[in-house]
Amino acid sequence: MDLRGFVKSYIEETYPLRGEFTWERLPSDGSKRAFYRLNDEQGSFIVMEYPPLERTADKENLSYLKIGEHLLSKGIPVARIFRYDLEHGRFIMEDLGKVNLQEMALNSGNRMDIYKRVLELLVKLQIEGREDFNPEWCFHTRCYDRFLMEKHESEYFLTYFLKGLLGMEVDLAALKSTFTHLSQKASLADNDFFLHRDFQSRNLIIRGDKIGIVDWQGGRLGPLQYDLASLLIDPYVGLTTEEKILLYERYITLIEKRLSGISGSFIRYYPYLAIQRNLQILGAFSYLGNVQGKKWFLGYIPPALESLEGLLEERDDPELHQLKTLIKKINGVSIEAQGDHQSDG
Repeated sequence: MDLRGFVKSYIEETYPLRGEFTWERLPSDGSKRAFYRLNDEQGSFIVMEYPPLERTADKENLSYLKIGEHLLSKGIPVARIFRYDLEHGRFIMEDLGKVNLQEMALNSGNRMDIYKRVLELLVKLQIEGREDFNPEWCFHTRCYDRFLMEKHESEYFLTYFLKGLLGMEVDLAALKSTFTHLSQKASLADNDFFLHRDFQSRNLIIRGDKIGIVDWQGGRLGPLQYDLASLLIDPYVGLTTEEKILLYERYITLIEKRLSGISGSFIRYYPYLAIQRNLQILGAFSYLGNVQGKKWFLGYIPPALESLEGLLEERDDPELHQLKTLIKKINGVSIEAQGDHQSDG
């Protein structure tokens, strides 16, 4: 049975009196999964397909199912999965809505109200999502640890951004020393909360007064700081410095109400985890844009680079000096190149 046969069977059993559904292909961003919205006059649902042909696709699909069911059982607003076929990587699920937080934030005159509600949801996700969470569900790593930071974030940044996109020859030994220090400091944060690991505006769906979360399959246990950093330094929206400060302080108030006394540790290690996230963003966007040919991701590299420079400037840590100098140099060259281009025009 192919995908359309799988869906047809579901429709015939679930909606026997309803008419024809139309298929709409949805953007998949950086994912290799295919998404469709099926509509009729009475409603819609989402179909996802990720055939287990890739090396980890079968495990990722199982994570999607298990973590999704877990979060839903905790009252977290993820899509309800109506039917699945793990053998072929097919899912039929609830349609959470058509508008994501990025679209809402860029077209709203009062986006701080939306973001404050997102923060409340984030705290619920982090604290209640960890209850009864089974690390065996995770397809990638069981938790957010130093191996993941160095191999899948710092090295990702080095390979796909510095070398791959910019073609730079850098002192790898010295930079790796910096990355080791960064991961060591970041690993000191409390590490037993639910971590989405891609908690950004395009993965948050807004429908009226409801907020839904998508792309949860990368969830695992990890620190509180990472998902907040993902939201605040998200280059898709480009929050202002004032907005970031306001939301950061609001989050501290919320988390302190739920976990009294945790704010000191949170504040101490937040900068290191924010830098880690920023390295991951630059590595991922470079890979998607330069290797996979999804060129639109490259347009978000300048704000992500500016964000990384700002985070490094704020941190008075001698061990980060080389990375700080390197990023400042890259940003300076980029600005000069833009100026020359404008002069030529």
